[in-house]
Amino acid sequence: MSSHIVNVLGCRIFYQSNGEGRPIVYVHGNTGSSRWFDKVAKVPDCRTIALDLPNFGRSDALGVQPDIHGYADYLHAFIKALNLESPVIVGHSLGGAVVQSLAVHHPGDLSAMVLVDSSSPTGLITPRERYPAIEMMRTNRTVLAQALAATLPTNKDTSFFESLVDDAVRMNEKAWIGNAEALSRFDISDRTTVFTKPVLVIQGKADILITEEMARKTAHAYPSGEFHLIENSGHSPIVETPSTFIELLIDFLARGMA
Repeated sequence: MSSHIVNVLGCRIFYQSNGEGRPIVYVHGNTGSSRWFDKVAKVPDCRTIALDLPNFGRSDALGVQPDIHGYADYLHAFIKALNLESPVIVGHSLGGAVVQSLAVHHPGDLSAMVLVDSSSPTGLITPRERYPAIEMMRTNRTVLAQALAATLPTNKDTSFFESLVDDAVRMNEKAWIGNAEALSRFDISDRTTVFTKPVLVIQGKADILITEEMARKTAHAYPSGEFHLIENSGHSPIVETPSTFIELLIDFLARGMA
């Protein structure tokens, strides 16, 4: 993958690109980065673009409190800055909420949406009693690594996992609690019918964060939504079962995007 920097709304955005063809934009989750998509970067006849959202990885930190719709504004401007025409947008976890915000506010600017173990249209509430644990993750790399490992129960690539932890440490200090609060107040449930284009919701059966019931409800919230369960994966099929994810994506594109 080739690495690049683009200035978007006054913010330096880092991204990686691979291949040529139909554009697919990958949007990572909380504590994530573009690196989470390294194993699914090669999709036949497609150009994949994975960015670090503001506050994450190698992109600039923001001076305001995190907001899902705010992240979506940067994503929209990023797509315009790269002159991407009707890309397929893939969102993982928190990134799924960001992508859904983009889809309901700018439905004409993407051709399809893929949500991978994504937050629902009603967000994801983190109880405030868990905030001290989030602060421990922010300040203690060992605790952070243990928490991330729990979301990747089938991952065997220890070297790659350590690089994911390294990127997680880069997250803006304000975003640790800020992202939890942003997801707690996110709610577009009254607008999902605006997006009528193809939607694929993928769920890892061993996910400890997003339940199958939640994922199925997300698929049902969209007029053209469909659901697929991956049996041998946790929260991140893009890392745990990348070949299965790519097979599902290729099939989805062939059926819905012909």
